[in-house]
Amino acid sequence: MVKIGEPNVICKIGGKEETRRFLENLGFVPGGTVMVVSEIGGNMIVNVKDSRVAIGKDMANKIMVR
Repeated sequence: MVKIGEPNVICKIGGKEETRRFLENLGFVPGGTVMVVSEIGGNMIVNVKDSRVAIGKDMANKIMVR
């Protein structure tokens, strides 16, 4: 897991093909930057490509960052 407010670079998107495609359509692509804005009850709000996106913790666990 990452710290809130800290920018991270996406390394890899895991999971099934349809999950990867869904996340890529939201802007989660390898080499892109993502930052967690807040975490409430297991759900996260993240900044990706100048947009805020809400995703569940299970979906967030498929995004590998460094």
